[in-house]
Amino acid sequence: MISLSDTFPSDLAPVRLGVDDLPALLTFERLANDDAWTEALLRAALTDSDYEVWGIRSADGAGLRATAVLAHLPFDAELQSICVLPGERRHGLARGLLAWISQCATARGAERLLLELRESNLGARRLYEQAGFVVDGQRQGYYRREDGRGEDAVLMSRALIGVELSQGRTPPGGGVRQRDSNRGS
Repeated sequence: MISLSDTFPSDLAPVRLGVDDLPALLTFERLANDDAWTEALLRAALTDSDYEVWGIRSADGAGLRATAVLAHLPFDAELQSICVLPGERRHGLARGLLAWISQCATARGAERLLLELRESNLGARRLYEQAGFVVDGQRQGYYRREDGRGEDAVLMSRALIGVELSQGRTPPGGGVRQRDSNRGS
């Protein structure tokens, strides 16, 4: 299992993206994501207080190497997207960004981190399983393939209660919130 202390070098630390980053984010989406988010969806995520959009910048700071979108829900958080440029894959960026997102969700009080992925995305599924995610179910025919047929979505989650923040880095929002004993399991 990946621990949250298995992060990436500090020079690759994620940064919270804002509306000013929209042009770079749109370029990144076109290059990295087969199912790219629209400008309207990205703008909404960048401006909604219930969302966090994180990125790992290129060495020159002008572009993005990896991004993630986190939505905060009552009691849970949902990883809506995590993506790495094709030429940057297999270097630990997704693993580090996933650890960071888990810390952000924990800092905002989420008890679980939810996600879904295409059934055919075996590399991502392996990453999530190594990070402690378990399969909760699936949605039949949720994604559209190029041939017009449906592909199932695999639903996964990971408990966050008791997750420690790594290497003394605290994501924006502060420390870990304790579970409210009045809220039931």
